[in-house]
Amino acid sequence: MREVPTTEFTRNFGLYREIVQREPVAVTSHGRATGYFVSSVEFEELQRYKNIVRQSFATADLSSDEVKAIAAGRMSAEHDHLNALLDDE
Repeated sequence: MREVPTTEFTRNFGLYREIVQREPVAVTSHGRATGYFVSSVEFEELQRYKNIVRQSFATADLSSDEVKAIAAGRMSAEHDHLNALLDDE
């Protein structure tokens, strides 16, 4: 990802409008990112993802097979110490 100071971004907006089609641009002020300029495609993908993540489901609506699948789930081997806590119950 390219980083550019606000003044440079403002002066050369047309250039960054083209660059953003290939990669996001972080716009900085005093060395800190204050915003990001992204393509419309990337922004729309982000919006779709945010909508998916916000969906929630009531546990009462789960089928018995879904409950069993969740109960049988385990974390990767690096978290075996946490899996052991589940097995103790």
